[in-house]
Amino acid sequence: MEKAPLLEEVEKSDESKQRTEQEPEENEEKAREGLVQKALNQSLASTAHLANLLPTGTVLAFQILCPIFSNSGHCDQVSAFMTECLLVLCALSCFFISFTDSFQGSDGKLHYGLATPRGLWTFENLSEAIPDAGRYQVRILDFVHAFLSVLVFAAIALLNDNVVKCLYPAPDYQTKEVLDVLPVGIGVFCSLLFVVFPTTRHGIGYPVSSHH
Repeated sequence: MEKAPLLEEVEKSDESKQRTEQEPEENEEKAREGLVQKALNQSLASTAHLANLLPTGTVLAFQILCPIFSNSGHCDQVSAFMTECLLVLCALSCFFISFTDSFQGSDGKLHYGLATPRGLWTFENLSEAIPDAGRYQVRILDFVHAFLSVLVFAAIALLNDNVVKCLYPAPDYQTKEVLDVLPVGIGVFCSLLFVVFPTTRHGIGYPVSSHH
C-alpha cells in the first residue's frame, strides 16, 4: 500500500530536520577534534625541539642504544633492566654535563672544565690562567638547569616508543593518558623556565656562543 503524499512529505521533513540538527553537532565535534589534534602536534613538536637543550652526545647515545637495550620495545626482565640502567645513566649524564663550561685559551683552542665553588676546574693541565675565572663558579641556577635537563630527557624518553613499550607493555587507560600528556606538560614547563632563567654555560655537547 503506497503512502499518502502528505505522509511522505512529513517524513521527509522530519528526516531533513534531524539531519539539519545533527550536522552542526558533527561539524562542531570534528572542529574540536581538529583543534585538539593540532594543539597536541604542536606541543609534541615543541617538546621534541627541547632535545636541543640537552647534550648532543647523551641524546645520540640514547637514540642509538635504546633500540638495542630494549630489543625494539619487546623486553624481557634482562632487557627491561638494561633499559632502566640506560635511562638512569643518560639522566645522570645530563645532570653532570650541566655543570661543565668552556673557554677559549690564548692558543685559540676551546678548553672544557667543571664548574666548582672556586671557579672552573679544567680536565687538562694548563700553564695559563683561566680568564675571568670568577664567572665560572657554580651557582644555584646551575642546579636548576641540571634538574630541568633531567626533566627534558625524561620527556624525550617518554616520547620514545621503545621505552614505552618496554616499561609499559600493556598500560591501562589512566596510565596511557598520563604517558600521552606528561611529556607535553614537561615540555611546556621546562621551555618556560629555560626562557625565564637562561643559562650562559657552554659545556660539553652544547653550542658555543660568539664570546667564547
